[in-house]
Amino acid sequence: MMFNTETLWKYSFKTTQNKTEWWDNGVLPLWITAQRQGRKTASFHYPGGGAKYQGEAVQRSLVESYTHPNGNETEWRQNIDIVMNWFTKEDFDFVTLYYGEPDNVGHLYGPDTEKRRAMIQQIDRTIGYLLEAIGRHSLTEHLNVIITSDHGMTTMKKKPNITEILLSNYISFKDLVQFDIVDYGGFGMLLPKPGQEEAVYQALKNAHPHLNVYKKEEFPERFHFAKHERVLPIVMYADSGYSISGRIILYFNKGDHGFDNVYMDMKTIFRAFGPDFKKNHLAEPFDSIHIYPLMCKLLGVTPEPHNGSLAVTQEMLVDTYDQQTGAEMKRASALQNTAIGLTVVTGVLVVLFVASVTFTVFCRKKMQRADQNSTSEPVRMTGL
Repeated sequence: MMFNTETLWKYSFKTTQNKTEWWDNGVLPLWITAQRQGRKTASFHYPGGGAKYQGEAVQRSLVESYTHPNGNETEWRQNIDIVMNWFTKEDFDFVTLYYGEPDNVGHLYGPDTEKRRAMIQQIDRTIGYLLEAIGRHSLTEHLNVIITSDHGMTTMKKKPNITEILLSNYISFKDLVQFDIVDYGGFGMLLPKPGQEEAVYQALKNAHPHLNVYKKEEFPERFHFAKHERVLPIVMYADSGYSISGRIILYFNKGDHGFDNVYMDMKTIFRAFGPDFKKNHLAEPFDSIHIYPLMCKLLGVTPEPHNGSLAVTQEMLVDTYDQQTGAEMKRASALQNTAIGLTVVTGVLVVLFVASVTFTVFCRKKMQRADQNSTSEPVRMTGL
């Protein structure tokens, strides 16, 4: 949800995709970092892919429209074929690919339903198609694949089984609140009217047994959230399965996320395979922030400042990856194998392709030499 407390505007997720003022908040996405270091990058329906960062856009971007359907299996396969061609015919190094399922079905019907299971089966077929497409495009030895998700999903609790959280039972929005972000699940923020912050906090902090209310500066540090300037003065979250409603109960989703990540229902998955990953290796659970330095290593780029650690994921990689030193290591960082990140199962289906950098750079150098030495048509590498 993009919002502006002065204009009172609120924009839903899909309507923010081209709004640079929302996404360009001081943090660089990996595709910008990578292309600044000589990599060729693209975004396919990926969140934030249509924005500019410090005035710079990803080299190629396809932005999902507001009315774009989430669950068309035929289109999913077509999108995979397009991305495979970007790698083999255009030498891209890093591509992000995004699908909005099974999140949509999980919200509408709940996570433990037949419709959700059917969507998981569709995703499973799509991953099978991805594997076939990688082989068909001769990318098996040049592509690493990461499959993960952005969040979990839990079943929402509804009346008459529970007493739902309705903030207007405890405060007057008209008298006390200038702006609010509520009615969107188990999380909310309030901007009180001048001089009313303490009154709002005192009225809400013990209002409902499953509502957790904080002043911004007192929000638990473990969430790594409330220090940003966009966070409003009163921050709240509900216990798992409870939605926070403002003036009336209008929340209709049967499944949702955004709750405390200590709950197992909020956990996600991580799967990876490819030439640089060990086979049949079982890793210990880890925080998602550690995926960023892993992708940077696979792509051969220097990461921006971050809170992750490559040491957490290093054991997943084959031993030969770290046996190269000196000039070999530099060459490997320019030519190492591709990585794909694919979000599925609990959140949305996101594919992050980091192409075999070593191989594609080698192809480009070969093309450049051919161009320099040829007096006829320039040579074009059409595949790997």
